[in-house]
Amino acid sequence: MKKHAVVIIGGGPAGLAAAVAAHEKGIKDILILERDTRLGGILNQCIHNGFGLHTFKEELTGPEYAKRFIQQVEAAKIPYLLDTMVLEITPDREITAISPKSGMMQFKAEAIILAMGCRERPRGALNIPGYRPAGVYTAGTAQRLVNMEGYMPGRKVVILGSGDIGLIMARRLTLEGADVQVVAEIMPFSGGLKRNVVQCLDDFNIPLKLNHTVIDVEGRQRVEGVTIAEVDAERRPIKGTEEHYECDTLLLSVGLIPENELSTQMGVELDRVTNGPIVNESLETNIEGVFACGNVLHVHDLVDYVSEEATMAGRKAAQFVLKHATRAKAKGVSIEHSQEIAYTVPRTINVERLEDLATIRFRLRNIYKGVYSRVYCNGTCIRSQKHRILAPGEMEQVILKKTEIQAFEPIQSLWIKIEEE
Repeated sequence: MKKHAVVIIGGGPAGLAAAVAAHEKGIKDILILERDTRLGGILNQCIHNGFGLHTFKEELTGPEYAKRFIQQVEAAKIPYLLDTMVLEITPDREITAISPKSGMMQFKAEAIILAMGCRERPRGALNIPGYRPAGVYTAGTAQRLVNMEGYMPGRKVVILGSGDIGLIMARRLTLEGADVQVVAEIMPFSGGLKRNVVQCLDDFNIPLKLNHTVIDVEGRQRVEGVTIAEVDAERRPIKGTEEHYECDTLLLSVGLIPENELSTQMGVELDRVTNGPIVNESLETNIEGVFACGNVLHVHDLVDYVSEEATMAGRKAAQFVLKHATRAKAKGVSIEHSQEIAYTVPRTINVERLEDLATIRFRLRNIYKGVYSRVYCNGTCIRSQKHRILAPGEMEQVILKKTEIQAFEPIQSLWIKIEEE
């Protein structure tokens, strides 16, 4: 069994940024395990631009963004194993992996960073009536077919769900000559970024029908048509609102699920809302020395935030290994939130372990206009910001200074609230 200071599960944007950060903090014995045949993760198939504006202050494509971090990893001579599938991680940080080249391998890590990313919700998780013909794809699968393998999934397309990948594929397929007829979204709001709705749908005159879902898929061998209908407040189809579209392809962009089978197996406690690990201010899970970052923790809207979060995880893992982090005895205070907020990451904060700043990220349950996001410590408002609009498709964050939280010690409560006045 080979021993390493830090082992990172996943060589996508989160794993790469975490590795670079841990190395910069003085850890030289790092190993990245990646199941794909190349580093970069999902960014390799995201050939559109819009990446890197926060991290590199310039607009990059997905592969260009990944290349920046791959170059940093290679410059630091951080080793990585490709085409390597992790089969098991034990609570005492022992890892079993397998690859065609090396066979079965075992590693012992002083610290582990979980950076496995997420996967798409498949059709099997949806209650869509009809047969199971060819021509039904997740949006990410279609993206890989078009951008990496050079295949068109179809010519007349209906898209269910308005997540960012679905919106981007509406534009991509249109540019390749397909007829994208409609994007149907069961919720009363888009699940993607506002800029993607404008640039990918509005600019190409592709209609977005909110409060609509697919109620029938026609065709036995291949998709021949799709029927959508409006839904009521309980998301049940309304009779008489059916619309039929002749098409040969149905793309599903209906949500992402963090890849946490390994996390569950090793005993990591998961958040029921995000389906990702519950972490503290150091991005450490309930298992000591096991950290999580990126889309395996919670689904992000911008890869720049993934890299920022992963950098924190890399630094904290390094501090854990070097014993520079304060192992505070107190558990820390829970971050509570009002009902308008779906979740927060992290879930707890211990002031003793904080760096200079504490970033708390959260998503909303609905659209709210003209409201304030406020942070209360021991009942006193310490941060207030007015928002023209807040929407579930865009992740929000508040950044607190360690000193302003310390002023209230001992901390009894920490709340984030959405308020009208």
